[in-house]
Amino acid sequence: MEAIRKCYKIYGALFIISVFSTVWFLGRLVIETVIVFGCANIVLLILLIKQKKLLKDAELIWDNPILMVPLAVVSTENGIERRVAEQTVFSVFGILIGNKIYKWGTDGINGVRLSSVVIEKAHMQLTFGDDTKTMWVRLLHGMVDEQEVFEVKERLWRETGLTARVSGW
Repeated sequence: MEAIRKCYKIYGALFIISVFSTVWFLGRLVIETVIVFGCANIVLLILLIKQKKLLKDAELIWDNPILMVPLAVVSTENGIERRVAEQTVFSVFGILIGNKIYKWGTDGINGVRLSSVVIEKAHMQLTFGDDTKTMWVRLLHGMVDEQEVFEVKERLWRETGLTARVSGW
């Protein structure tokens, strides 16, 4: 989350510096430099807008957590598996793993959907994807109380309509 916010601030600062540089060179009538900085302004503005959208998505997930854990394992259909030892936030809107966002339920009926959640004794497995790609994330949840597990299951059902399968409790 902090990396996304930091990148947004850097893009914003670079954009402001570039705009002021453009105006300064325009006052000096250095047209070639104005054109270069004008192009840089456009590129930086596009990057700034994309980073703002990413930051907005990350804040939505961060502010509405179902579960926060320190470790996640991400797997794809082609068998690639990677461990991420960064703060992971699971929300009804998506999952934030370090500075990577996987979101679901925002692109309509053909978009990425959370399709299943399995809560086991030591970890929770999430399956999500669209018609072309499916991903699995395994979270070491750290829940020790059966009541806490059923509260997570209930909240997930209430907010997404998805019934989590509880196994091994």
